[in-house]
Parts: sequence; C-alpha cells; structure tokens
Amino acid sequence: MLKRDGDYLIKAVAAGGQVRACAISSRNLVEEIRKIHGSSPIATAALGRTLSMALMMGADLKGENETLTIQISGDGPLEKIVVTANSRGEARGYVNNPYVIMEPNAAKHLNVGGAIGKGKLTVIRDMGMKEPHVTTINLHSGEIADDFTYYFAISEQTPSSVGLGVLLNKKNYVRAAGGFIVQLMPNCEEPYIITLEENLAAFSNVTDVLKKKETTPEDLLRIILDGLDIEFGERQKVNLYCTCGDERNIRVLSSLPKDQLKEIIDEGKDIEIECEFCKKKYKYPIKKIEKIYKSK
Repeated sequence: MLKRDGDYLIKAVAAGGQVRACAISSRNLVEEIRKIHGSSPIATAALGRTLSMALMMGADLKGENETLTIQISGDGPLEKIVVTANSRGEARGYVNNPYVIMEPNAAKHLNVGGAIGKGKLTVIRDMGMKEPHVTTINLHSGEIADDFTYYFAISEQTPSSVGLGVLLNKKNYVRAAGGFIVQLMPNCEEPYIITLEENLAAFSNVTDVLKKKETTPEDLLRIILDGLDIEFGERQKVNLYCTCGDERNIRVLSSLPKDQLKEIIDEGKDIEIECEFCKKKYKYPIKKIEKIYKSK
C-alpha cells in the first residue's frame, strides 16, 4: 500500500466568508486505484478526477453515516464511472471499461470528454432517510470539471468554478492528482467577484500546479484566492475504503429469485463474487448456496 501522507483535502473561506473553497491532493489515492483496476491512462484520469470531486463534495456531508455517490454515464467507450464517498474522507470507485485507449484531443491532452461522450451526471446523497436525494443533469461537455461547474449552477444555483486534474508520467504512473471547488456565496460583492475572475483567468491548470515539488492544496487555493484574505480550516486525510464483505454478498445472494439460485445449485459449481470497486474475490461453496435457497 502507498503512503498517503500527501493525500488530504482542506476547506477555506475568503473575502470575509463571501467565497468558500475546497482543494484536494490525491496522487497516492489515484495511483493506488490505478493499480487495483489496471486502468489505462484515460480511464485513470477520468476515475481519478471523479474521486477527487466526490471526496470534496463528501466533505460537506453532515452525518457520519451519510454518503454521496457520483455516477457518470455516457455513450463513449468508458461507459460508466461510479464513485462513492463519505464525510470521513473515504472513497471507492470504478469505471466500467478501465482499458480504453484513445488518441489525444486537439490540445494533445487525454481525451476524457471523448471517452465519456454524451450522457448523464447523477449525484445521489444518502442522508439515512427513507429515500436518497437524487439529482441528474445532462453532461455539459464530458470534461468532468466543466460538468460539475455546470451542475452547481443548474442544480444548486451556486456560481462555482471547478478544477480537476490527473497527470501521469511516461510509465503511466500517477505523478499528480487533485482539484478545487470555489463558490460564491449569495450577495458576494462585485470587487471580490472581479478579483476571483481575474485569478481564475490567469490560472493554468491543476496538474501544472500540483506537479511542482512540495506544492500543497493550500498553495493551490492561495493562487486562486489571491488578494481575498483566506482563512483555512483543518486538513482532512483521504483514503480508499471499500464496504464489501461476506455480509453484503450474502444479502445480494439472498435477494436472488429462487429459480436463479436453483440454476446455480443445479450447475453444481462453487461460485466466486468479485467486488467491482476493490477487486477482492469471495468464494462460496455450493452448500452455502443450498442453505440460502432453503431459507427462501
């Protein structure tokens, strides 16, 4: 396992509370999930950006058991990205087709937008109530940061700027990963808006900043919020964390129709379940399936 000393997020307010922001460095986390899934550079970039986004949004959850899930479904070859995060800085995720290879886009960068294509962005907030809160919008461009800037404007009526990045080296190891969210509070004064717009216009991109040695999420926000009197909150470490296990698998098996369980039993073979998030494999003997069948 990689050390995660450099993986954390931090919140901040600026301009006397009229601007709020969050930034994350997630290089080790994204490199670890790349190894788990054996993903191609473009799949690593797409999944890594979504992981960073989910963790920053998850930091706004209030309850310890609340979760946030991001689903990006498109007609491109990646097909679907799913990431779940909680308020404790824990996340897991997968992409349907982690082996996609595509030509770079016109700017000679990884063509994440093309790999996702046209489709839907869904955010699911499970706050422990009877039904989760689900919001779905059409993808704006397939470039994940742009899509979330659009999401905040449309679904939450919050003027926002989102930056996300994953940079890989020549061996396709993750060299830098992270991002930021900056949002204007209601009635933000015009001079602060102008300063922020000027800072964002002069900003290059997330990976250019994070790839520099010793650069931190605080440094990222100092550039974006320059001249706006930043006040930082506490750091929160971020980690990969999966909730799979025997208990969950048994629930899934128990939910299968009896005729489907009977087919498994008639085949007479032990079954293996692989977690799509962490790739851990669980084996269940046919006797276990027979016991579940009889219990139904």
